Amino acid sequence: MMAESTDHRKDRLWRNARLATLSENLPGLGTVEKGAVAVRDGRIAYAGPEADLPSSLAALEQIDCEGRWITPGLIDCHTHLVYAGNRAHEFEMRLAGATYEEVAKAGGGIVSSVKALRAASEEDLLCETLPRLDTLIAEGATTVEVKSGYGLDLENERKSLKVARQLANERSVTVRTTFLGAHALPPEANGDKQAYIDRVAGEMLPVIAAEGLADAVDGFCEGIAFSPEQIAQVFRAAQKHDLPVKLHADQLSNLHGAKLAAEFDALSVDHMEYTDEAGIIAMAKAGTVAVLLPGAFYFIREKQLPPVEELRKHGVKVAIATDSNPGTSPLTSLLLTMNMSATLFRLTVDECIAGVTREAARAIGILSETGTLEVGKWADLAIWDIERPAELVYRMGFNPLHRRVWRGR
Repeated sequence: MMAESTDHRKDRLWRNARLATLSENLPGLGTVEKGAVAVRDGRIAYAGPEADLPSSLAALEQIDCEGRWITPGLIDCHTHLVYAGNRAHEFEMRLAGATYEEVAKAGGGIVSSVKALRAASEEDLLCETLPRLDTLIAEGATTVEVKSGYGLDLENERKSLKVARQLANERSVTVRTTFLGAHALPPEANGDKQAYIDRVAGEMLPVIAAEGLADAVDGFCEGIAFSPEQIAQVFRAAQKHDLPVKLHADQLSNLHGAKLAAEFDALSVDHMEYTDEAGIIAMAKAGTVAVLLPGAFYFIREKQLPPVEELRKHGVKVAIATDSNPGTSPLTSLLLTMNMSATLFRLTVDECIAGVTREAARAIGILSETGTLEVGKWADLAIWDIERPAELVYRMGFNPLHRRVWRGR
């Protein structure tokens, strides 16, 4: 069922429910049988056993959940949702045997999306992006992170981020934006990576920060993208503007991007297929979240699995996300992302559900506001027609969402 997107925010009580609170003060998923969630002014006023509900909340408008499960609203913490066109022809190239690097060298890859985005108006981009966002929302997503990175010049990076911001005006959803100017080298750079990075750090980032278009700064640290030294230059510029950082790292090789990101107290390191133990230890010390992206792993037929056991060993928090993008993960389903994380990466049910709620919120720096069912947080809820939480991870191509609630409406 679609969201209550047109409802005015009301004080309400959802009762006769089974809760997966995701509270870190409770074991596992923080399960509460015979639970209730009370909401006032769009925020959670109570989440726990119905028997312990304060009498002051019992008079609220009641909704009988009839034993359904309530989880926090889902969070997609890594997307490239704003783009134009598609790259189905590259999919055909890879099916014929071309590697990710070969596609990029042939003029495909990110640069082909740059050409399409530059040719599109803001209105065109918005119209193309909204159906992708609607698909995520229809599966219970209440928060989505959206990166730029297909503009690669100031005008078009600004355009991309403006459209990402506008998504939150068009739909009842929280959008967090990330400036990813250090994504790839634009054609006009003529191969001069350092000159381009100088522009990203010295010209583009200050303007985007001053205009309030980004909540964080990201980069792509890889042989086909930018070196650790160049990424560090961008991160130092981000620090000057009080913007937290994230990093695409160690997807195709180990350039020690995870360790670099941790040195800058990054919110997250994403992909991580080739991250070594030193990088994981550094992440653990910094409190940096690992964001695993099974859609890209599957779609480009990667062989190197991310180091899940090492992440567990050192206590690194793990989030998962769609990595929704036109070239390497044209995925707009967090439910399928959970299934793929379990089947491909062997994450547990609890890890998968936490990965698209609590840990996803942590990965974009908003755990204090959402991601668990706890007093004071936004009332972002997903109500499910399921008998047990494992069904959210087990099924493929099936959506058991009964109702989605964003900030109490």
